[in-house]
Amino acid sequence: MAIEAEMRRKILVSIAAVAVFIGVIVGIGVTFDDGGLGSTGGLALVGSIVLFVLLMAGIGVFLSQ
Repeated sequence: MAIEAEMRRKILVSIAAVAVFIGVIVGIGVTFDDGGLGSTGGLALVGSIVLFVLLMAGIGVFLSQ
């Protein structure tokens, strides 16, 4: 079963976006680790989730065209 070039591109872009999201979450965990995440770290985590959702929506719109 061969995967088309366009589908392969969609898969790779999605995997890259998820890898960046995981990296951001790990970075937040390392930066705000002072015995717990704390309120500032929690806010940064929620912000990263919001940005990830918007990023994936933008990628979806870009790849659909």
